Amino acid sequence: MHHDIKEVAPVSVTSLPAAADENDRPETLLPAGWQRPKGYSNGMKANGTVVVTGGVVGWDANEQFPDTFGAQIRQTLSNIREILAAGGAHPRHLVRLTWYVTDLDAYRANLKEVGRAYRDEIGPYFPAMAVVQVVGLVEPKAMIEIEATAVVPTDV
Repeated sequence: MHHDIKEVAPVSVTSLPAAADENDRPETLLPAGWQRPKGYSNGMKANGTVVVTGGVVGWDANEQFPDTFGAQIRQTLSNIREILAAGGAHPRHLVRLTWYVTDLDAYRANLKEVGRAYRDEIGPYFPAMAVVQVVGLVEPKAMIEIEATAVVPTDV
C-alpha cells in the first residue's frame, strides 16, 4: 500500500552540529517599516529539504505526561528536537511552529517558564509562529501540541 515510504534510522541529537552555521539558516522576512517581533518571526524563506512533524505532544518515550503546563511545554519542545534530528535537521532550520493549547490563560500565566524551556530546547531561533487555543486534543492529558516545519539546505 505505502511501499514508497522510506523509514529513516534514528539519529541522536548529539550527532548533529551543536553550533549554528549562519549560512544554513532560513532567512527571516521583515517588511520595510515593520517593528521586529519579539519571540517569533513574521515570515521565513528557505530552500532545501523540508522536514515536517505531526502534532507533537509533551509525553515521554513511554507516553507518560508530566503534570504541569510548563513541564509539558519543555517535553514537547524536546520531542520536536528529537524528531528534527531524526530528519537531519536542527532547530536553526525551523521555519514554522504552530502551537495548539487547551488553555490560553495557562500559556500566558507561564510565559517565563515557556520562554526558558524554549531557549533551553530550541535555542535562539524564532521562526514564524502561531499560538491557538483549542477545545481539546486527541490525547486527553495533553495540554499542548505543536507542529513544526524545518528546511535543511540541500548543500549541508
